[in-house]
Amino acid sequence: MSQSYIGGLISGTVNPLTGGTTTTVEYLVVAGGGGGGGYTGGGGAGGLLTANNFAVTTGSSLTITVGSGGAGATGTGASATNGTNGSNSVFSSITATGGGGGGGYSSAGSSGGSGGGGGYNGGSFAAGSGTSGQGYAGGVAGVFSGPTYGGGGGGSGSVGSASTAGQPGCGGAGTCSSITGQRVFYAGGGGGGTDGGTTFGLGNSGGGNGGYGSTFLPTNAVANTGSGGGAASGSVSPAGNGGSGIVIIRYPANCAPPASTTGLQQVLYNNNYQIYVFTSSGTITF
Repeated sequence: MSQSYIGGLISGTVNPLTGGTTTTVEYLVVAGGGGGGGYTGGGGAGGLLTANNFAVTTGSSLTITVGSGGAGATGTGASATNGTNGSNSVFSSITATGGGGGGGYSSAGSSGGSGGGGGYNGGSFAAGSGTSGQGYAGGVAGVFSGPTYGGGGGGSGSVGSASTAGQPGCGGAGTCSSITGQRVFYAGGGGGGTDGGTTFGLGNSGGGNGGYGSTFLPTNAVANTGSGGGAASGSVSPAGNGGSGIVIIRYPANCAPPASTTGLQQVLYNNNYQIYVFTSSGTITF
């Protein structure tokens, strides 16, 4: 089979170094990120799990589920809602939890893989909590005189930052992985928004930026990063959507390739590894 080089990686479907059967694989499982809140709370990142010693059995078909990103919240002012939580991603028995939606006007940020940032609702400005070992809490939203400033969504690498007077919170840090042979950041938090300020909270590691007033609109998270969506300002709708998740599996190239796979995936060979990148749900049989 002919092979093409993309970004320094060999792309193909036939292992050039076929050998014995593998007994363990390395994985990265990232859930879908939460949607941004409708009243200033940034969306939380999807949970992230990774390890290099997952045992596999020859002939066993393992299910892969790639979680979708949560929808950004709708509504403005007092009718603004929380963002929707992202969906879980699964590899066999490994489940990463979808990110929490950002806080709206009438509730705190939602909990998830990482928690959504706190939104302003007349004094309740709590952030959503993260899932232990998968992500961190969002940032709280302080109540200040003048414009409202929301908290940033949590990331897989750190909590979202709290808002301060004049500055919405920024999304929490994501996690850098080189499982594909290239450094890629996943699962960063979405930025908080403000209803009347002149700046916005930055998203992190593919997370969406928050909005401010009617001048700067919130942005969606990058697809297949599991990052959180940017918060709306309270005067625009909708907020940014969370990014869809991803499942990546790799093991040494001198082992036999999988017996079969289903679902959309990219196959890479790099640094003596064979790598299977799933951006939609499917199965893999070793």
